[in-house]
Amino acid sequence: MVLPGEASPGGLDGRLAGIPRHAEHVVGIASGHGGSVWRCPAEPGRHASDGIEAGQPRIPGAMTSRRLGLTAALTVGPIAAWRFAHEYRARAGYPHRHPPEHDPSFLDLPFETIGVPTPAGIVLPAWWIPAREGVPGPAVLLVHGWESARDRTLPNAQILNAAGFHVLTLDIRGHGTNPAEELPLTAGEFGADALAGVRALLAREDVTAVGILGHSMGGIGALLAAAAEPRVKGVVAASTPADPYRLTRQTFRLARLPLPGPLAYPLAWLTTHVFLAPRGHTVQSVSASHAIETYQGPVLLIHGDADRVVPFSHLGRLERRAREAREDDPRAAPVEVLEIPGGEHSWLYEYASYRGAIARFFATALGGPLEPDVAEAAARAVPAARLPQREHPFSAIEGEPGGVRTLVRAIRMAGGGK
Repeated sequence: MVLPGEASPGGLDGRLAGIPRHAEHVVGIASGHGGSVWRCPAEPGRHASDGIEAGQPRIPGAMTSRRLGLTAALTVGPIAAWRFAHEYRARAGYPHRHPPEHDPSFLDLPFETIGVPTPAGIVLPAWWIPAREGVPGPAVLLVHGWESARDRTLPNAQILNAAGFHVLTLDIRGHGTNPAEELPLTAGEFGADALAGVRALLAREDVTAVGILGHSMGGIGALLAAAAEPRVKGVVAASTPADPYRLTRQTFRLARLPLPGPLAYPLAWLTTHVFLAPRGHTVQSVSASHAIETYQGPVLLIHGDADRVVPFSHLGRLERRAREAREDDPRAAPVEVLEIPGGEHSWLYEYASYRGAIARFFATALGGPLEPDVAEAAARAVPAARLPQREHPFSAIEGEPGGVRTLVRAIRMAGGGK
């Protein structure tokens, strides 16, 4: 929400030709990412619950014949689709790792480098960022997105620190300074590692309550962790995919695979199941929509209506599932929604409305340390901005124009070609 007299953040709408893209802007494919006081007015005729997925890449007319040819090839037999799904998994499940380029001192934040143990035996590198000189108080876990790292969460840490919250931010396995994984990564691993972070916070004597803020794939992880740990007092999920099928289908669009709906949706179904198989996950176990039905604590959902990575319609699906799960319980915790007109997938913290909303939400849900009005004012005043970083081209389409060669290769393999 841009209030009267509030300037829209420069460049937040992407100005895509002039701003370097980050890997986190694309989710998935990688080679071998009651009413609420926070609801903002959507564009005329647009609603969060609409099924329209705005801003989708359009298939040029010149691709029509190629689309028809590839569609015909895939429909020759199920083996082609099966090979495509395995090829997709080999490319999509292994993010390029980008070690942090800054630490919290870049924003004049105090910090301690720690390790967060997980049941899998992995120790996740993390930063503990205390507030108010370390006196006991509530803490928020920050969960980054695909092909990102903990330094990308530092603007959120800066906002929350100003509002009096301790912060823990960590690198999800296979990301940041963690080693590469042998099996493909899914939202399930984001959830498991977020849960490890939550439990590390709960074990600290200087933490009185715990909340989670996750972005994109990290938003799924935040909801999965909260669904598994009822002691989580509140969750903020920003730019979050609603379910695995739609996430897979969206990666097809982002890679500009020329697949019409009647073929794309069944192929997305198959590809999703093949993708999850090595880790033993089910679709339901990694679904944000299912997790938000299970978690009964306060939730704040945030989405920009110009998000071309995770379509705006995902916000409506998550909101609807959360409200339906709570409608028969008069004591149910609130589900709040912040729609940001013009907001893209990332950098939402550059909007004062976002900063104020997360601070007020956590001050209410976690019981302080500041009064909600005071926390909101402090957060709005923070000059949060994206950090200078090297450009990380999205690995899914490096050397694979339009992503079409992946599909062609899968079809040729299915037919025994080279």
